[in-house]
Amino acid sequence: MASMAQIKASNPVARDAAIGEIRALIGERLSTAGAVREQHGKGEAYHHSIPPDAVAFAESTEEVAAIVKICARHRLAVVPFGTGTSLEGHTAALHGGICIDLSRMNRILAVNAEDLDVRVQPGVTRKQLNDHLRDTGLFFPIDPGADASLGGMTATRASGTNAVRYGTMRENVLSLEVVLADGRVIRTARRARKSSAGYDLTRLFVGSEGTLGVITEVTLRLYGIPEASSVAMCSFATVKGAVDTTIATIQAGVPVARIELADGVQMGAIARYSKLDLAAVPTLWLEFHGTEASVAEQAGMVQAIAADNGGENFQWTTDAAERKRIWQARHDAAYAAKALRPGCQVWATDVCVPISRLADCIVETQKDLESTHLPAPIVGHVGDGNFHLSFVLDPTKPEEIAEANRINDRLVARALAMEGTCTGEHGVGYGKIDYLDDEHGDAVSVMRTLKKAIDPDNIMNPGKIVRV
Repeated sequence: MASMAQIKASNPVARDAAIGEIRALIGERLSTAGAVREQHGKGEAYHHSIPPDAVAFAESTEEVAAIVKICARHRLAVVPFGTGTSLEGHTAALHGGICIDLSRMNRILAVNAEDLDVRVQPGVTRKQLNDHLRDTGLFFPIDPGADASLGGMTATRASGTNAVRYGTMRENVLSLEVVLADGRVIRTARRARKSSAGYDLTRLFVGSEGTLGVITEVTLRLYGIPEASSVAMCSFATVKGAVDTTIATIQAGVPVARIELADGVQMGAIARYSKLDLAAVPTLWLEFHGTEASVAEQAGMVQAIAADNGGENFQWTTDAAERKRIWQARHDAAYAAKALRPGCQVWATDVCVPISRLADCIVETQKDLESTHLPAPIVGHVGDGNFHLSFVLDPTKPEEIAEANRINDRLVARALAMEGTCTGEHGVGYGKIDYLDDEHGDAVSVMRTLKKAIDPDNIMNPGKIVRV
């Protein structure tokens, strides 16, 4: 939240000197226009924009390194920017400085089909990559919903709907090229699928949110496009029935690719927004990958499990058009939530708990919501215990911000008490920085030590993850 951020203006002498040097380097690709700066000072959340002093549109690793060296010399903050889809204030320029927009670094550098990997620049988006890969029979499965950049997805350790089967960015990033705070360029690993050589620097930078360096190349794991896919929907009288179905499905060893949940409030919003004949009750979406025979078998198994837990109206299909129609309801969730209060904004938060505690966490959260006037639908990637609460609020009304904060504080405390985390996939940014001590305790001081060692002058996206 902006009110919790430590906002500090840049030193004007250093700022002007750095802007002059960067402009000499890249010319008109450095912008100080107010509209451009405002756009780059926020993500997709309701947070107010905190703009940088200037935006540099880099086109190569060499340019990024040169820009960072200039900023390091003048001790000016550096804020990396992908597509601006982050949700916890990751791109807010809390200390001013230079935003490095990486969207023009959008080339797919090498596809190694035999090795099932690909090397891309950070501005490549997930849809762009999968369009490029389609004729190879391969795909990249991580789907956070937005058409985010792969550099940004790496920096925030993104996941999404397919994580229950394919994992998150943590499992699917094989190597990185990173520009450090002093302008050095390093590669964190080679292409071998395993190595015991030294510290695992790749995992250090995955999820570092630009606080340790600027990611300029990403090597990713790829997968074969499944022979067949089927999609199913099923309604439940209670959230517990839906979650119990999820747990039983996973325990039965069904290799489900996606399991998504929406509560009754969210389903009612989707039905109105998308003009679909859907009941306003807790609902599961499921997707199965495999052969024609195996996806039919998987759907049949889950249908039986759902029936044991009160599931009704189970429908499944392998037809591509029908699959798209069923999933469209899930993809419309954010827009449907926003439509509950026209003119308002959505503040989406997330927690993740062990799936055995998921039903308890959601039910207790719903009890909190009974005491508030703020609409707050729930959707979740329930196969891995992750769910989102989407407050629909007027950000100009302090009392609504305070109410959302009150419920969110209780949600995070509840998740931590259940051995969960304050964020399953949105990341920390500055929006959740105050929860990190409660979750990690003394480990936060270790994170701070790493930050100071790699970025001693605290120029890399300062004010995010840990305070220095």
